[in-house]
Amino acid sequence: MSEPDGLSRRTLLAAPAILAFASASACAQDRGSTPMTGAKTLVAYLTRSGNTRVIAETLHRQLGADLFEIRPARPYPADYEQHVAQATRERDSGYAPPLAAQADIARYDEIFLGFPIWGETTPPPIRSFLKAHELGDKTLRPFITHGGYGVGEAPSVLASHAPAARIEKAFVLEADQERRTLNQVRDWLAHLQT
Repeated sequence: MSEPDGLSRRTLLAAPAILAFASASACAQDRGSTPMTGAKTLVAYLTRSGNTRVIAETLHRQLGADLFEIRPARPYPADYEQHVAQATRERDSGYAPPLAAQADIARYDEIFLGFPIWGETTPPPIRSFLKAHELGDKTLRPFITHGGYGVGEAPSVLASHAPAARIEKAFVLEADQERRTLNQVRDWLAHLQT
């Protein structure tokens, strides 16, 4: 199937989420939260499977914001299960991995911070990002993807790692395709072995 006007399948699938995000942002402003001021904005994100990247790139285009990908200095394994095992060890030990680069946070008034939930909490590289940057006078607008288990401890991690930031209510999107795919393949293989 050809992609209309150069749009990827992933972008088309993410369109409803982006519309929901825009609506949620507008509603949040109506409820008295900090409005988007048009000030210098950064969209910083961490992604594993690409779901969070789709949202980040859409925000980047729609807001005219700068874009920064948060990456650990040493990449995680490409294999899903090895990736999960490493992230779990890091979470359990409190390890905050060094990052490949730092953002020039001083230039920005508001930061859209995107990440997936790993092990029911904020991924270790996001903790590293929050520890490495002074966010005291910033508005932090989280957008979070998860595989079906919700945001877990992420709100409390954001609050504890950026206590002086103005943290807005997170936009949350269930994006569980990777987990569903893995489970379906396992079920198929189990059926073949019976």
